Amino acid sequence: MDRFLTADDLAKSLRNDVYEGLTGTPKTLPPKWFYDERGSALFEEITKLEEYYPTRREREILVARAAAVAEATGARTLLELGAGSGEKTRLLLDALAGTLRTYVPVDVSGDFLEEAAAGIAADHPGLDVRPVVADHERHLHLLPGGERRLVAFLGGTIGNMPPAERVGFLGGVRATMSGGDFLLLGADLVKDAGRLVRAYDDAAGVTAEFNRNVLRVINAELDADFDPDAFQHRAVWDGAEEWIEMRLRSVRDQEVRVGGLDLAVSFAAGEEMRTEISAKFRRDRLEAELGAAGMEIAEFWTDADGDFSLTLARPTG
Repeated sequence: MDRFLTADDLAKSLRNDVYEGLTGTPKTLPPKWFYDERGSALFEEITKLEEYYPTRREREILVARAAAVAEATGARTLLELGAGSGEKTRLLLDALAGTLRTYVPVDVSGDFLEEAAAGIAADHPGLDVRPVVADHERHLHLLPGGERRLVAFLGGTIGNMPPAERVGFLGGVRATMSGGDFLLLGADLVKDAGRLVRAYDDAAGVTAEFNRNVLRVINAELDADFDPDAFQHRAVWDGAEEWIEMRLRSVRDQEVRVGGLDLAVSFAAGEEMRTEISAKFRRDRLEAELGAAGMEIAEFWTDADGDFSLTLARPTG
């Protein structure tokens, strides 16, 4: 397993992100720090909730279109950014069995990645599985190349990036691509605002616990004394930006100490801290942002209800 990201790198990144976020106005925290062991388990629970449709809809598209992806790309290398458990990826691996030689799963969690990669290698004995511990926002230029690559970025994770960051990321992907390469991009689509809010504020409160888990991560890793119960989960639709914001609202005036940063942070009652954006897309927006990064749409698929999309893009020129 190749490692471009060490535990020390992650610790430094956490310190920087938390310091910048808690001293900014308004306060923010990046969503990548939700995912310790508890946070990952909570997110897996979220994907099974009735209100949370994206995982089911993306899987529906993959079931229907994986063969078309294989036919269009003839990929010999599948490089998956933010690979996670690789459950949906297996649909692609099966469809690509006739041409695929190498699978490169990329994730920030080495232990989790190693376990998932071992399972895939055991089920696909003829496949060369090469896991890479890396941050897909920082290490694109270091990731292995290969003949006829298919780069997969699934799950709607692209929506967690602000627009300028998205274009920079897509440009970074394009810079690694050759003429025969493709990008397979999962993106959630704009729909009824009430339904979107429910997807991020479920009746059982699982997403609320997931949101507050970032405070527990900071407590554990940076010797902080956040009281998670002193923050209320909020999911808000921003119609102008066409994204959902997840926020934590302080229920009272309070001061939080972050020992690992030698930092004291004051929260006023009712003050909200943003922990995630999740942008929703229209086809023309995806086309424009891919175009700005030097790519064009080869295929655009949605599920039967038009909730979610998979875009197959290729380099222009």
